[in-house]
Order: sequence, then structure tokens, then C-alpha cells
Amino acid sequence: MPDTQTPMSEADIRRKLGRTLRQLGSTRAVIALLLMLIGVIIAYGSWKLPLLRDAERALYDVRTVTAARAVDTDQRIALVVYTDDTNRATGQISPVDRTVLAEALANMDAMGARAIGIDVLFDSPQDDDPLLKQVLSQMKTPVWLAYANNATNPDAITFEQQQDLDAWHEDVRSDVVRSTSILLETDSDGVARRWPRHYPGLPPLMTLALTQDGPDEAQRFEGYTGPIRYRVPVSSDRPVFDKVPIDLLADPATAEFMSDLIADRYVMIGGDFADFDQFDTPFTRTGNPVTGELQTIGVEIHAQMLAQLLDREMPMILPRWTIWVLAVVAVLMGAGSAAPQGGGPAVGLAMILQFSIFLILPFLFEKWGYNTYELPSIGWVGGWLMGYLAVASALRVIGQAEREFATGALGKYLPKSVAGEILRNPERLQLHGEKREIFCVFTDLEGFTKLTHAVEPEVIASLLNDYLDRLSAVVLKYGGTLDKFVGDAVVAFWGAPIAKPDDGYRAAMAAWAMYQAGEQFRKAVPEGVPPIGRTRVGLHYGEAIVGNFGGEGRIQYTALGDAMNTAARLEAANKALDTTVLVSAEVIEKLRSSDIADWFVPMGRVTLRGRATPVEIFEPRPDASVEDRASIAALVTAHASGDADAVNRFTEELGRIGQKETAAGDAALAEGPSGPSTLGIRSLQNLVQRLRQTSGGESYVLG
Repeated sequence: MPDTQTPMSEADIRRKLGRTLRQLGSTRAVIALLLMLIGVIIAYGSWKLPLLRDAERALYDVRTVTAARAVDTDQRIALVVYTDDTNRATGQISPVDRTVLAEALANMDAMGARAIGIDVLFDSPQDDDPLLKQVLSQMKTPVWLAYANNATNPDAITFEQQQDLDAWHEDVRSDVVRSTSILLETDSDGVARRWPRHYPGLPPLMTLALTQDGPDEAQRFEGYTGPIRYRVPVSSDRPVFDKVPIDLLADPATAEFMSDLIADRYVMIGGDFADFDQFDTPFTRTGNPVTGELQTIGVEIHAQMLAQLLDREMPMILPRWTIWVLAVVAVLMGAGSAAPQGGGPAVGLAMILQFSIFLILPFLFEKWGYNTYELPSIGWVGGWLMGYLAVASALRVIGQAEREFATGALGKYLPKSVAGEILRNPERLQLHGEKREIFCVFTDLEGFTKLTHAVEPEVIASLLNDYLDRLSAVVLKYGGTLDKFVGDAVVAFWGAPIAKPDDGYRAAMAAWAMYQAGEQFRKAVPEGVPPIGRTRVGLHYGEAIVGNFGGEGRIQYTALGDAMNTAARLEAANKALDTTVLVSAEVIEKLRSSDIADWFVPMGRVTLRGRATPVEIFEPRPDASVEDRASIAALVTAHASGDADAVNRFTEELGRIGQKETAAGDAALAEGPSGPSTLGIRSLQNLVQRLRQTSGGESYVLG
């Protein structure tokens, strides 16, 4: 079929846009734009935001581990380490034994090492210093001695140590023996992820120093502070770097067997101790340590950087404008996801696809050799959410404005709950009825008709509006449907147009609350107005015909049938029974499992006016004690079974309950014969009188 829909003109588009902006309002439009701007900032700079930064680092660590290159043992680099066994053998722990170092250096010099870096600080004089200095003066292999200063390492280098360290380096410095920085920097979470910065006053970093005189110039890495490209071993028995205990190289008997591990290699000497110079890396943070250890020693991190330099693995850098574009795209994708009306598999699939892109793209960049340190990923998700929130909240405001307009129009004819249902399901506006089991409530204000003859019409109108507003608020608070007002009477029901599992609980709570609202209204009447009577309430559960009834010019959503009539009869029975709220046994049956089930006490069986079938009635008495409610229930049970002796016994007990309530309510009795504390007394007296007039469970017939 050809598309006959007329395309919107430019003027129509402008009018629709203008109407949308008016519905949204300038303030909310500005808020939506600010949310999207905040989303772009989050999507671009999440690495600088405290909570997101931790998540970004964790995801970066996963990327690093995933993309790390598995290598065989590096034949260009060797690690010579002091171990705990070395310290025990030499009897010297801190500082480490320098005689062993001197002997090992002499042997490595003879083996033809390419260059030697020593990651040990000589910051205090020792007895064997002359021997070490003599060996250093005779070295032909370039040697780089560890150096640090108080400015970059204040926790480890004191002023006195600085003086000794400077003097030591001055004594041994030559064309062959020079100083090198061993500084390693970690992020705020203590993880070594990047090359350290160069600080004034420090010599070249050991990685750069070892290679500056050799064929592998380090010019490209001067000033580099990007990520360390860690390697992983191809198997557990083939480490990334050969690691040789220094005492094996110091002993002539074993040194000759180590020649292949030293010749023509960059040698790094440092400590491999359990509690010193240990660093977290992305591998240890992800539970996947590089060498099987929980942490990595400092000299091995220097070796990882040296291998990266020798392989010239300098990650490519994404242009800043690219990251800005990706941030804007992430926010726009979130905004676009909020625009479609409704949900469905397609929208859900689109969202999953977008989040997958945010998470996978940084992994691809890492795999392709780009620097993904400080590349947002969680930030893109955050920006997406802000974009989604901005548009979704704006659409919600616009939709709410449209719904309020429609509800306001329908609300002139229909209850708001019905209007809302019709807006969701327009077909419900048809003239039809359906059988529903509902909870029906009728109320009446005692003596209000007489009051209309004693007070000016303006006052009556104000009082009635106040009263109906209070009771209507109760119905709406507990989710009921306001059916109609009949003078001062309020008619409401629960279970239509939408039924909920707790309709009975909410209807019972509303019935009691409507009586209380009536009591508050009585206390709030202005001076000069005669006393106003109680609010009487009837509540019943049963079948009714619910729907829209009327003609083409006027319709009303209401409930018809026996359930509504019974509720009205229960409300009227309050007057004869001296009660305030009467509830049928059908309602009580629905409340068996609720936490207000024990509120209600039986008030016997009565035959309501205009009905032939007796009804068991109950009254809510949350103010009575558990014992008193049990006594009332026992009396009614005894009467129903025809146990005259029990009736007499419990009648006497109820007399004592009445005396107790009378004593407790002396202050309230001053309010008049309808005071709140006298209500329970009067209903109990009425119950006893009715039970005395009947026997064997007979029903009391209301005239």
C-alpha cells in the first residue's frame, strides 16, 4: 500500500519544536544540556575523577595482562641478585655485603658483559669500601651506580645518607663508572604502570643509561613516561630474564659456569628480598603475577623497561581530538538510546551492542599498539548514562505535561485512576461493564443534613469541601478508586480498574483512616458551628459490575451490584449498632494473612435492612488490648454455639472491659456522648444487649 502520510512542512516542524521546548521549559532544557556537557567531560576525563579513575585503572590492568606478549628468555639481559641466602652466608643484610659485589664485578668484567647497572645504593661507609672502589677503578665494562636524592625519595634518603652517597659517587666516578637514577614511580594505588619522569638533579634513568653508549640508542625514549610493556614467560620453566644469585658469580669455582649468562649482555644487579624493593604491577593486581610471585622486584621492572626499549616498543598515541570525538559520540549514543518510545528486543540489543563497543574498543587499541593508559572506557559508559539521563528526563517531563493535559481533561468526567488507565489503554473508554471482585467502601457523616438547616450556605459549602477533600485524600493515599460523592457520602472501591494483591489491606486501612479523618475534621470546625457527628464507614468484599456507564454525552466509571449495596447497608448499620466502622466477614477472610488481621473483633450476626441473609460483622479495634479482643471473640463464639453459661461468663468479662475503658476515657468523655473514647464502650454495650436478646447464634435483625 502506498504511503499516504503527508510529510511535515518546515513550519510544522518549527511549531512542534516550539511546543516541545515550551513543554520542557527553559530551565529543564538548560539542565538537559548541562547533563550532556557533564557527560562529555566524564567520557573524556574519567581518569581524573576519583571513583572512575580506580575503575579505569582496573580495566587498564586487565587490558595490559590480556595484550602482554609472551616471550622466551631474553638473551640480551641478565639479572644478578642478592638473595636471602646471600645475606645469611655473608652475615650482612643492610647494607648488603660489598666484598661479594666487588668479586662478582671483577668476574663479570672478565666475562665481557656489555654494560652493568647496579641497583644498590652506597649511602653509608663500610669496611670493605676500599676493595669495591679498587675493582671499580679497574673495570673496562661500563658500570652505572644507583643514585637517588632526598627530593625524589624523601622516605628512604636522609640528609646524612645523601651526603655519604654524593661523596661515594664522587670518589669512584670516571669515564667507565657513572651515576644512574633507579627511580620507579607508582600510581596513587601503588601500582607501577608507567615509566618514571625525569627530575632535575637526577642522572639518566638506568634503562637509558645502559644503552646510551651501545648500538641500541635510547634517544626515542628520552622523556618517555608512557606505559611499561610487560612481558610474560611462555612457560613457567622459561622465565623472561635469567636470574643469577650474586654469590655464584663471586665464587671463582662457580663463576666460570656462568659465563654464557653474562657475556655480551646488559647486567642488572639488585636485591631479591621478600620484604624490600617490591612493587605491584598490573599482573599482580589482576591475580596473574608475571613470575609466580605476588610482587615484582625493582630491578626486574627496570629490566622490563630495558627490554621494551631494546625492542623499540613505544606505543602510538591517539590524538586528543579523537578522544574528544569518542566522548561526544558516547554521549550522543546514550541520548539516542533514550529517544525511542517504549522498549523491546531491538532497543535492548542496541544498548548491549553499545556497551560492548565501549568495553572492547580499548582492548583493540591496546592490541593494535596504542597507548590506552588514560584512555576512557568506564568514562564512555558514564557519558552514555548522562546522555541517556538528559534525554530521558526531558522526554519524561514532556510526556508528563502531555499526560497532565489529557488527565486534566478526562478528570472532569472520570476519576484520575480511571483517566490514567484510559491513557494507557484508550480502548477502555468504550461503554461496557465487566464482573470484578472488589472491596467497596461507603461513608456517611452523621447529622450533616440537619446541619445544613442551621448554618449559612457558604459555611456549609466550605465545610463540605474540606470534609470531602480529607476523605478523598485517604482513598487516593491507599490507591482506591473514587467512585462518586453523594452529598456528604463518599463511595470508593479497590480492585478496579486495576486489581492488586494487597487491595484488601489497603481498603481496610483506608476505612479506618477515613473514620479518623472524620474525627480530625470534627475537631477542626470553626467556632459557632454546631457539633458535627461521627463518620460512619461500611466495607464489604464481593462481586460487582464495573465499567463506564452512561450515554454518548456523559459517562461515569462506577460499580453496580450487590457488593455495593451491602457496603451501603453496613455503613447504615453503624447507627443502630453504635459502631463506627463495620466490615463484613468476606473482607476479614481476605485479611487473614495481613498484619492487621488481629485488629478486628466480631460484633455478632445481623440481618441488614432489606436483606434476608444474615451477615457476620466485625469492627476494627486497634486501640483495644489483645486480651480484650480475645474476650469479645470468645463471647460471640459462645453465643453462636448456644453455650448460655459461657455467654453469661463472658458478658460479665465484657462488663469489666467496659468499666476499664470508661476509667481510661474519663478525660475524653467530657467531649460529649460521641467522644472517641466512648465509642468502644457503646459498641460493646450494644453487642451485649443484642446477644441477650437472641440465643443459639440467632441473627439480630435490624429494623
